[in-house]
Amino acid sequence: MIELRDDCLHMRFPDVHPEARMSLHFQRTLRIPDDGGHYPLPAGLGPFPLRHVDDFADSVPPLWLEHGGVMLPMYQSEALWVNFDGGYPFAVKIAAGKIDAVTGKPWSNALHRRPQDYVTVPKQPWLDGYCVEKGVIRQFVAMPLGSGYSAEEQLTGKSEVGGLQLIAYPLKRTAYEKWIAERARAIEALPAASMMLSRCRGLDMGLALGGRMRQEIYDDPFQLSDWDQNHAARCFVHIANSQVWRAITGEEPPTTPLTAKEYRSHGIPWFEYYGEGKAVAGVGILDRLKSLAQIGAEKGDAPPLDDETITVDRVVVLREGLEKGQVREGRF
Repeated sequence: MIELRDDCLHMRFPDVHPEARMSLHFQRTLRIPDDGGHYPLPAGLGPFPLRHVDDFADSVPPLWLEHGGVMLPMYQSEALWVNFDGGYPFAVKIAAGKIDAVTGKPWSNALHRRPQDYVTVPKQPWLDGYCVEKGVIRQFVAMPLGSGYSAEEQLTGKSEVGGLQLIAYPLKRTAYEKWIAERARAIEALPAASMMLSRCRGLDMGLALGGRMRQEIYDDPFQLSDWDQNHAARCFVHIANSQVWRAITGEEPPTTPLTAKEYRSHGIPWFEYYGEGKAVAGVGILDRLKSLAQIGAEKGDAPPLDDETITVDRVVVLREGLEKGQVREGRF
């Protein structure tokens, strides 16, 4: 079951295990320059507000009601990353416009290992974009559906879905208990000073490919059979631009995001995260897609604001530590 509380999606599976719970939210962040460089992780600038689609049935498009789920507002001048919280292991699939963000393949509910089309929590603390190659993602940035920028439009030639789609599967009870026992033995061998680290806390919009960022998608440390695919929580996340958000909800959207120059002038740090284990290599599908800047140049569109290369001068290195109202599901 998924519940929406305080702009955060909470998933729990008491029938699987009392500890089988996880939460995730969507963080606003700097849209890094799309200049061909590889940037560290920018800080989170606060969570996106989330609202039940059903609460605004009179003002949202009929297709949104059919999909169910939640919605958030997003400026084209900002980016989004997904933050995962919880100590119980989950396998999470994330797609944009029903294009898998890890492999670039069409959406399916089931988990696959060859290639791996999901991330594992708590191993993966966050996801900032499309996996284009090993250790590199392209940021999730919003563009109106129908403009030709989204991964969905580039791969399918259609602009029908938009938004984000996600599904999460908990680890089976037997696999969890085995994992906990192994971790307990490992913790006993660690120095007492070990500590947990985390990163600082149109009508339809699709997600295009933004600038390149250094980020690993970690290989699943479990067997595929360890995941309980008989229990799942699924949610469709619709994306509205700021004007549409105001018209639908009557609420003011968040303040406009920082530019890259403002980000640097305020001394906000960048982050490098290093976890243990192997990283998933990109399948090659997403790396062949064009970024927002590349398509804009071909179309003759005005270049994105503040898209010049910036100097990264304050990087915080993070390393993997020891830990890290119900939403209606509609048709996907």
